[in-house]
Amino acid sequence: MTTTIRTRVPAGASPAAAAPSASGPHARRAARRRQLTAAGVLMTPFFVLLVTVFLIPVGTAVYLSFFSDDQPGLGFGPERTVFVGLRSYAAVLTDPTFLGGLGTVALYCLIYIPLMVVGALALALLLDSGVVRLRAFAQLGLFLPHAVPGIIAALIWLYLYTPGISPVIELFAQADVTIDFLGVHTVVPSIVNIALWSNLGYNMVVFYAALQAVPREVIEASVVDGAGPVRTALQVKTPLVRASIVMVSIFTLIWALQLFTEPMLLSQSSPMISSRFSPSMYIYDAAFTRNNYGLAAAASVVLLVCTIALSYGVTRFTSRADVSREAR
Repeated sequence: MTTTIRTRVPAGASPAAAAPSASGPHARRAARRRQLTAAGVLMTPFFVLLVTVFLIPVGTAVYLSFFSDDQPGLGFGPERTVFVGLRSYAAVLTDPTFLGGLGTVALYCLIYIPLMVVGALALALLLDSGVVRLRAFAQLGLFLPHAVPGIIAALIWLYLYTPGISPVIELFAQADVTIDFLGVHTVVPSIVNIALWSNLGYNMVVFYAALQAVPREVIEASVVDGAGPVRTALQVKTPLVRASIVMVSIFTLIWALQLFTEPMLLSQSSPMISSRFSPSMYIYDAAFTRNNYGLAAAASVVLLVCTIALSYGVTRFTSRADVSREAR
């Protein structure tokens, strides 16, 4: 005899109420596995690129920094690679030319980063305020220099900085003004000018895109409260794009510490720019002029550590400032 057990569903209840629950532990674990699988598939290209273009080169540089090529027998014996430990790091950190390059880059950052961030933000605020007419053409005109490769930009400004062929220097001479753009006191500002010309429009676009995401209701409320255009820009819009300001500051700092293209090309026309003018030029000179790959690798690791430390410092400083602001 077969016994049939019937489940009575209360009147008015949905038939799905009699079905087993689809949100049990097994279903949740299956959903979790699907999410992790999807996340892993999406993150795989990132990790492949991270390992390929960052971790492997950094590991190779660290490995090479502990070795050096040595020739026994007063330099007449066969060359061999020997383990030297921290000797290359000691040589880099006690080399006055490398320390001088760090000082030059520090001065460059002190001039370049504030001008870049403030200038790009000011241009973005002007475009967002509607003061500038033909906004699309203004954005294109400001962004176009960034489309010019860095080497071409440096060559253009090298032409403008070189006495005898520069129309700018000739124009100053007609006004009885003598100026040497590549002199001992003007070479760093001249390099800053090239970098600003190349990158100001790009960062302006970043800030302008962030300003477009600011709620229009907030701006209208500030206008109703009697805030003028300048006060609205400085006290309403600027705080709302603080994350973009921090991002641009960090990226600008990282790029500035890698200063290479502009001084390398300008060094052909100025004795003020030596082959070790910046840390990146020091690394290039050690590797391809002196063939000392261990020294070049050690200098690269030192520069990487300085970059990471400064970037972390900027991030921590801004995070603490945000916490303090929220506490108030």
